[in-house]
Amino acid sequence: MPIIGKILKTSSKIQFQKNSKVKREYKSQVRSLFKLIDFAKDTNFGSKYGFNDMITNEGLVSSFQENVPLTNYDLFYGDWLKKSIEGKKNHTWPGKIKHYALSSGASGLPSKRIPVTAQMIKSFQKTSVNQIATLHQLNLGDKVFSSKMLVIGGSSKLKIVDKHLEGDLSGILKKHTSYIYNPLTKPGKKITELTNWSEKLEQLVIKAPSWDIGIIAGVPSWCLLLMEKIIEVYQLKTIHDMWPNFELFIHGGVFIDPYIKKLDSISSKKINLLDTYLSSEGYFAYQTSPEKEGMQLLVENGIFYEFIPFTLDYFDSDGNFKDLHFALTLNQVQAGIDYAMVITTNAGLWRYMIGDLVQFIDVNTYEIKISGRIQQYLSLVGEHLSLNNINTALKNTNDQLGVDLLEFCIVTDDKKARHCWYIGSNTIQDKFTYLEQLDEELMRINDDYKTCRKYNLSHPKIVILDPSVFYLFLEKIGKSGSQNKFPRVLSKSQAKKWTAFVEKLK
Repeated sequence: MPIIGKILKTSSKIQFQKNSKVKREYKSQVRSLFKLIDFAKDTNFGSKYGFNDMITNEGLVSSFQENVPLTNYDLFYGDWLKKSIEGKKNHTWPGKIKHYALSSGASGLPSKRIPVTAQMIKSFQKTSVNQIATLHQLNLGDKVFSSKMLVIGGSSKLKIVDKHLEGDLSGILKKHTSYIYNPLTKPGKKITELTNWSEKLEQLVIKAPSWDIGIIAGVPSWCLLLMEKIIEVYQLKTIHDMWPNFELFIHGGVFIDPYIKKLDSISSKKINLLDTYLSSEGYFAYQTSPEKEGMQLLVENGIFYEFIPFTLDYFDSDGNFKDLHFALTLNQVQAGIDYAMVITTNAGLWRYMIGDLVQFIDVNTYEIKISGRIQQYLSLVGEHLSLNNINTALKNTNDQLGVDLLEFCIVTDDKKARHCWYIGSNTIQDKFTYLEQLDEELMRINDDYKTCRKYNLSHPKIVILDPSVFYLFLEKIGKSGSQNKFPRVLSKSQAKKWTAFVEKLK
């Protein structure tokens, strides 16, 4: 094993042993909040909401929640972020924020500018080191540690806008990556900087034979697309004919289950799967073992978490919160409940609802899973289907009928009061049998859906498409590439563009 591989394997063991001794407690969250408030007490935001008084208050958390309102991107942008982006100093965070990450957002929507500070970058670096340490318990082959990690991310090229830099978060982080880690990763600066996904894919395929890849990290859809292209171009049976040491896939962004069968079909070895939960707003959790159902919430990472039960008591039918101050803290949550996650971060985001829904699998170890998105929640006539319900029903249906499904989305037909399913698969034999089974699964999983189907929700419609259609649509709207995900429940504007696109293909 080359010297770098030995160092990596040894350091991961040492860091893993160190991490295993760390106690994850709620009081660490209180400490995190204190540090955030204390650090930002002299900013404009801190002055407005009385941070100086807060840090001397014994009831720090309750004082923070009573005084600082909940927000989301649109609200925070209008009230605070806009001026920070324009260059205002000491506004939401000390000093001037020099970097902004353009979030991939939902298809068809303009990118958001998310602040990235030096403190946030350090948190990402710390988490990356800790995540690498988890490799120690996977019993990976020695050759994996001496091989490279292929990171399929966005463009690392940053753009100067006024007096700040903006671009993909991966590009901002790459700019601050240690020289120690650069030799361990591919594809390298030239390909990483490419903004056109088709061009990047072509270059990745060309370079593939010259790399020894042991780990791949990225969004499943685009990573699989690359692997399939490599197999096709070089006329291989599996991806292991090209990269025999490939043993670990670190994925994120979407529900992995629909992609597992496809990954198995193009592999000749077992691939370990580890989920991650990160976004332009922060690094929140990662899976510490393939045997774990969920991911470990990072409670000492410069982020203070809050959680709002995703029910009609706290949200209206459009997903807007009813109470601008109520949220639960980490010591108040329960397992198995959908919560809208709220974050306060070391990038100057304060009580910011990111739009994700999470469930706690274990409230003692803070193990979570992503259960959906607030805006990707289906309730045309009161059926209250979460993305978790939808993913589970699809998985069960696919398993029962032996179907490989790579992409899907749902459009609502208000006039006919029905759901219209667009399924990306080449293995469905009878679409009506598939739809009936899916409908049955949804009724079994969700009582509200079952009741609505009986009384006021019409029989659903199904359209079967080649999976490539979904990627062509993303390309058409300028959202193709490794950081973009296809939305599952389409908004009215998204649905209009999507259905028009599909109609033209007929």
